[in-house]
Amino acid sequence: MSVNLQKGQKVDLTKGNAGLRRVMVGLGWDAAVSSGFFGGRTQDIDCDAIAFLLNSKGNIESSSDVVFFNNLNHKSGCVFHQGDNLTGEGEGDDEQIMVDLAGLPEEYERIVILVSIYKATDRDQHFGMIKNAFIRLVDADRNKELCIYNLSENYDGMTALVFGELYRYKGEWKFNAVGQPLQVWSIAQLAERYGLPRSVWKR
Repeated sequence: MSVNLQKGQKVDLTKGNAGLRRVMVGLGWDAAVSSGFFGGRTQDIDCDAIAFLLNSKGNIESSSDVVFFNNLNHKSGCVFHQGDNLTGEGEGDDEQIMVDLAGLPEEYERIVILVSIYKATDRDQHFGMIKNAFIRLVDADRNKELCIYNLSENYDGMTALVFGELYRYKGEWKFNAVGQPLQVWSIAQLAERYGLPRSVWKR
């Protein structure tokens, strides 16, 4: 049975789930209907799912450890982005990231899952214009949902969100529902928060 998480709540993934090897990280959102003189309407908002692979110090070692629309497959072959959704339209997951927990090299201790708005400044868009945002984890081999976290706070003015993170703890994998809003303007600026200088960004 899937666990419905609250902000800051942590859940065991591999402990108690014998045989769990691969998880699908599903992320979803909808554009909120804006009010106006001529009635409500929605904007196309291009949200991008991102995975940062961090070392034991909590840092990104190179730009190749950032998985997103311009780098869909991590060099280890263990983290794979399924592709970019430009509008967020449709039911269910808008973007998905596959993670091979069993095969991921030991040097990576944490995978941070973020979503940012593409060209947020140019388009004058922010997460206050988004509704029904969620992150869910699914056992990819058994097609069984493990947990889901619905982000329900007011994120006016924020242009990126840390949805959650997968991390190793005493040989097991866990998930933390983070829900941290950020005001940044590029993926390079996001990566800088995790120790990757913008001067070495090559994406």
